[in-house]
Amino acid sequence: MSVEQQVAQLRQLQKGGQHPQALQLALGLARELPENRDVMYLLARSQRHLGQVDDALQTLLVLEQHHPAFSRLHEERGHCHVVRRDATQAIDALLRAVNINPALPSSWNLLEGLYRMTGDHANAQLAADHVATLKHLAPEVVHATSLFSDGELVQAELAIRGHLQRVGDDVEGMRLLARVAVARDVLDDADLLLEAVLHLAPDHHAARFDYAKVLFERHRYKEACAQMEQLLAIDPDHLDYRALHASANVGLGEHDRAIGLYRELLQIVPEAADLHLSLAHSLKTQGRQAEAIDAYRAAIAARPDFGDAYWSMANLKTYRFTDGEIDGMLAQVAMPSTSLVDGYHLNFALGKAFEDRGDFAASWQHYATGNALKRSESRYRPEIIETNTCRQIEVCTREFFAERSGAGDLSADPIFIVGLPRSGSTLLEQILASHPLVDGTQELADIPRIVLELQGREPDLDDPRYPGILAQMPMEQFRSIGEAYLRDTRSYRGAAPYFIDKMPNNFRHLGLTHLMFPNAKIIDARREPMACCFSNLKQLFATGQEFTYSIEDIARYYRTYLDVMEHWDRVLPGRVLRVHHEDVVDDLEGNVRRILDFCGLPFDPACLAFHETRRSVRTASSEQVRQPIFRDGIDQWTHYAPYLAPLREQLGDALERYRAIR
Repeated sequence: MSVEQQVAQLRQLQKGGQHPQALQLALGLARELPENRDVMYLLARSQRHLGQVDDALQTLLVLEQHHPAFSRLHEERGHCHVVRRDATQAIDALLRAVNINPALPSSWNLLEGLYRMTGDHANAQLAADHVATLKHLAPEVVHATSLFSDGELVQAELAIRGHLQRVGDDVEGMRLLARVAVARDVLDDADLLLEAVLHLAPDHHAARFDYAKVLFERHRYKEACAQMEQLLAIDPDHLDYRALHASANVGLGEHDRAIGLYRELLQIVPEAADLHLSLAHSLKTQGRQAEAIDAYRAAIAARPDFGDAYWSMANLKTYRFTDGEIDGMLAQVAMPSTSLVDGYHLNFALGKAFEDRGDFAASWQHYATGNALKRSESRYRPEIIETNTCRQIEVCTREFFAERSGAGDLSADPIFIVGLPRSGSTLLEQILASHPLVDGTQELADIPRIVLELQGREPDLDDPRYPGILAQMPMEQFRSIGEAYLRDTRSYRGAAPYFIDKMPNNFRHLGLTHLMFPNAKIIDARREPMACCFSNLKQLFATGQEFTYSIEDIARYYRTYLDVMEHWDRVLPGRVLRVHHEDVVDDLEGNVRRILDFCGLPFDPACLAFHETRRSVRTASSEQVRQPIFRDGIDQWTHYAPYLAPLREQLGDALERYRAIR
């Protein structure tokens, strides 16, 4: 009999009140499967029913070590404390349960009774309101919500889809299905579902807030702002509404406005560490470093283990940690209670702290630990990128492009800067954005979003629909996609005739980019492989770039990058200008003139004084491009040479091939 069948038998025994038999079965299973969530939970239930409350609490303690976010364990702990007549601990446990999973009617019922018993009538009424809300929902929606809250996405989706197929429109069911889609990162499905919910129930504020969050995640900041303004007109004091509104303004590049909004919020909730962090990020983007450091320190004061705040200070690149700050980070890293996320942020920050002090052995130890921790939570598979590259080479041939000559929008507005992260692309962006005819924007997510749409729903990552779909698309579709891209990116631009899209990973999609904009300029920012890969290994990115957290992954990615760029050079000769970072450092003016000539722009001395240009810069190089050009980082990796022999070996011929002229 399988484990699943034995768990089902356990449930049946408990349903029939046969707890002695259930206990014996559960004890046997628990000896074999002490990490199995359902076994340990059912064991604790039978122990409680048989009066073995101390044993039940011990079982729940073991369960919590492996599944701390399982709402039912906290609910069961609440039941145990009720048996022990400990109202305070029962309330604490039940509150933890409903904060994880609001669809627990028995927890709310117990809370209502406990609050009334202890004379807390206000909270008793709140619990009663939750009970009433759940009673008004379809039982299938309550069940599926409970599954979703406990991380059982597949079962939750099956349950709610079955319900919706039977009943048709159910606003709460559709909203839950959208939340499942968000959890599975299928944001276009969530978008459509929430649009439909708001069509049926335009006054459903929680659904509108969900919709705004999805728009924000899809980088549709202008639309997200519009949704938030509707909600704030109804409830101007709602803190979550105000925080998302501020973040959407950051997305639009409206940093002055966002800074004001964050500061207003911090007047109300001064201990909100996340708000201090967000404020600091906006101040940093504006070049207001001293104020940013004060805000990062305020975030740490509010939460001493806040690894992201420490790393953000390290990521300024020019900040130097005090002895006290280093001791504080070391203490937090050593604590068993420090979370995985805080742990890798702290280790990357310590790597930078010891690097600045010339202790490269300690620095590498922390960089390596940070990378290992970050890689442990990643689902990155290098073969997916390699498969995509092989397909690009198969599909996007010279003949393929010749057959589609004349496709796309003929506008020359965009200047695409591509390459690996940490390859000098921010420097090239700052140089070009210093020209009066060019607007700098940010790393725009529009090309990746178009690619996701072309991949379709439920993509098969081992046999992807894209890029093969390019061969099936009518020529006019490339023009319409290009027009939509220009329309969607309008809000990031000023009045200049040209603008920069500096999303580095777009190098994988230059075939699509060329078909969308045959007259756009494309610049490949390239850096010597050892320097580039090491710079990525010591960089913790806010999102994405999952290939940077192991030596093998970054080496494979760099080689794949060379493969696909060599292909674009063969099939689209002269289409891409390659700019080596080391050349820019050695001969700034010569390379600035070369770049401007390629872009059809007249020379402007402001491009040489790029560090004097005042604009928002959001990447890790934000402080470096506000200084004159320097050579310090060119050979920085050599300090770590003893630890980078595996990188050199795995890069192989890329060490010479990166300079090959084709």
